[in-house]
Amino acid sequence: MNEYLKSIIERDPAAKSKLSLILTYPGVKAVFFHRIANFFAIAKFDLIARIISQFSRFLTGIEIHPKAKIGKNLFIDHGMGVVIGETSEIGDDVTIYHNVTLGGVSPSINSNKQRNVKRHPTLEDKVVVGSGAQILGPITIGKNSLIGSNAVVTKDVPEKSIMIGIPARRVGDASKGFKAYAVTDESKDSEKWKILMKIL
Repeated sequence: MNEYLKSIIERDPAAKSKLSLILTYPGVKAVFFHRIANFFAIAKFDLIARIISQFSRFLTGIEIHPKAKIGKNLFIDHGMGVVIGETSEIGDDVTIYHNVTLGGVSPSINSNKQRNVKRHPTLEDKVVVGSGAQILGPITIGKNSLIGSNAVVTKDVPEKSIMIGIPARRVGDASKGFKAYAVTDESKDSEKWKILMKIL
């Protein structure tokens, strides 16, 4: 728990203390309740697992299916409106902002054909997903990638990619890593900044 809280403080400049994270951050509560719900889901106590996840949703505004696989140090910042589907897989040190959906793409016309099938995305380690982004289908987002706010991603993303737009397209290399709220050392006069502003 200590490592988890420390990882959030390193990624969120607004985080003041570990106690404030426990008491006031909905993402911390959602991950805590998910760990319990996931335990019951693995043990095949599906109803108990769903009741816990629905209580967590009521409390936090974040919906994580009990069977979703979540690695270490997931940080859901702000959190309201986040949906993480049943077959989603999330690696270590992933950051997700509010209103993000990790969802499926097939309508539930014949749900029997979709049972026990991978329908939701996989986010590898150290991915950052901006607010409002939709990552849909059984695709993989490569390690250290940055998904821009409101992007709609429906295809695999290579490692260290910067993805923006609808549909999402690769606009850069994220090899420099993530800095909180996309703060960079580059000035606004840089070529990358000018290109990004033209796209937006």
